[in-house]
Amino acid sequence: MGLPIFHMIAGGPNAVAPYSHAVEADGWVFVTGQLANDPADDTRPFPPGVEAQTRRVMENLKIVLQGLGLGLEHVVMARVFLTRFKTDYADMNRVYQGYFAAGKLPARTCIGVTDLARDGLVEIDFIARRP
Repeated sequence: MGLPIFHMIAGGPNAVAPYSHAVEADGWVFVTGQLANDPADDTRPFPPGVEAQTRRVMENLKIVLQGLGLGLEHVVMARVFLTRFKTDYADMNRVYQGYFAAGKLPARTCIGVTDLARDGLVEIDFIARRP
């Protein structure tokens, strides 16, 4: 087993805490949870509503994956964190599901949380595997 590789992706979302965008070990890629911050201008407020925030989160995750030469087809596990679980679950799912090929959804855990950084409504992280 080799040492882990710590990745910060050029053009990726600004870190809101001390972390790497992704850490890779033996072909496994652990992508840090992303919020709805705009990678082009981190001072912009998050988009309103869980659907818009989910789209931005998924785009941020795609940026990180693409920076590693991977895509959504390499994702094997996702964790979703929602601050308004009961009201936002269905809307988040509609957006989330549209990012994956039919019948090729990663395993997933989705939980309600009391708060997220910068008052985000949704945060998602991934585990991916290199082919």
